[in-house]
Amino acid sequence: MQSLEIVRAIHNDAWLAMNSDEITSDSDNSEAEGAPEQEKLWYVLKVQSNRERSIRDSIIRRIKMEGMEDCFGQVFIPTEKVVETKGGGRRVREQKLLPGYMMIEMALNDETWHLVRSTGGVGDFTGAAGKPIPMEEEEVRRWLGLDTADEDEKQEDEKEARPVVKFVVAVGEHVKVKEGAFENFEGVIDSMDEVTGKLKVMIEIFGRGTEVELEHWQVEKV
Repeated sequence: MQSLEIVRAIHNDAWLAMNSDEITSDSDNSEAEGAPEQEKLWYVLKVQSNRERSIRDSIIRRIKMEGMEDCFGQVFIPTEKVVETKGGGRRVREQKLLPGYMMIEMALNDETWHLVRSTGGVGDFTGAAGKPIPMEEEEVRRWLGLDTADEDEKQEDEKEARPVVKFVVAVGEHVKVKEGAFENFEGVIDSMDEVTGKLKVMIEIFGRGTEVELEHWQVEKV
């Protein structure tokens, strides 16, 4: 029997910390002092699945090449580490929480929009009527707070004490996620694996149906 424990972690190299170059000319200094800094907000990008990291790296390279570090902050791919124990061995693999999406912190204007959208593999910003809509603060905290140490320890203790149970849900049933990264999201069970105890649930994220993999104990019937 394969036992799984999920340790949520943020992919460390998903963070982008960039400092602006020092401006030396008098004219440049005058322009910089006169132009107010535009607020950076978080946006969600639709990108090609299984290419999230290479697309992120391409965006970062283009930002540096264009000298637009002041207009961008972090480029972030939410992930979790899955520790698998089987036959006395342990294997750690990284699993993306939102396949086909990434988050980017930026000051949105014509130049930054074009830089991001013209990067290979980028589909579009999530939004309405073709207009990018920034993430709510609560959403940002949710995805950037996945590495909270106290919460990780609490969940590890809970999982160690949790007995093995049989499935109490079935394919096609409507369920609610009761804990984990997708807590309080609702969706429909698409498939179940009786060997691993995992479920695949179709939930709506950023206005689009997305299939996520969950442990059976993470959901409950609605």
